[in-house]
Amino acid sequence: MTPIDKFSLKSKKALVTGGARGIGKSVSGALAQAGADIAVADLDLAEATRTARELEAHGVKALAVEADVTRPDQVNRMVETVLKAFGTIDVLFNNAGICVNEKAEEMSFASWQKVIDVNLTGVFLVAQAVGRVMIAKGGGSIINTASMSGHIVNQPQPQCGYNASKAGVIMLTRSLAAEWAPYKVRVNSISPGYIATEMTMKATAWIPAWIEATPMRRMGKPEELQGVVLYLASDAAAFTTGSDIVVDGGFTCI
Repeated sequence: MTPIDKFSLKSKKALVTGGARGIGKSVSGALAQAGADIAVADLDLAEATRTARELEAHGVKALAVEADVTRPDQVNRMVETVLKAFGTIDVLFNNAGICVNEKAEEMSFASWQKVIDVNLTGVFLVAQAVGRVMIAKGGGSIINTASMSGHIVNQPQPQCGYNASKAGVIMLTRSLAAEWAPYKVRVNSISPGYIATEMTMKATAWIPAWIEATPMRRMGKPEELQGVVLYLASDAAAFTTGSDIVVDGGFTCI
């Protein structure tokens, strides 16, 4: 097997949460082009269905699944649906997430809980459900979406809940990696910087400050995360687990 061959995901089965748009959609496209069948999970079933149809153009099978990752019953039903369609899950891109920008002293408990529930508890619930499948079958790769916000405090926007949730994802990733290494289940995370998605581009007042603080003097593109996820999903990363890979244009270097 050549080094390039190790990046192939031919015949693999992948589940992507938050896969209907943005980073999830972009990464789904890369995994499909590498040969994986893709289950696109999202709260927005209509958009997930459109994304799944687009993925089929790469010659793979694609499935849309509606799921709220904060609900254990829906997470379990999601996994059961994917198993029924694909038979197994080899790769999980655990990507669903939200951000609430509220000052800490003014943040409601509901806002705090919503961010933690989606960004941290949701990541755990999906990893747990898929991890059970991977342990039983003898291996797999889980990639969690953390953030550079798990390493630094963003300015000028107030987002303590988001920062705390993403720091939690990084430690959860390490903990699961250590627990599941004996079962050949690799667990890693990626920490994107400012990526030009539909969500971030709405923050027009803050974008100039973000770009000024980024050494590369621009925001990243969703497709610039494809390579790192493809690496972590593939056999090229067979000895990589418990890692968090930062993709931020140099933001956390300074």
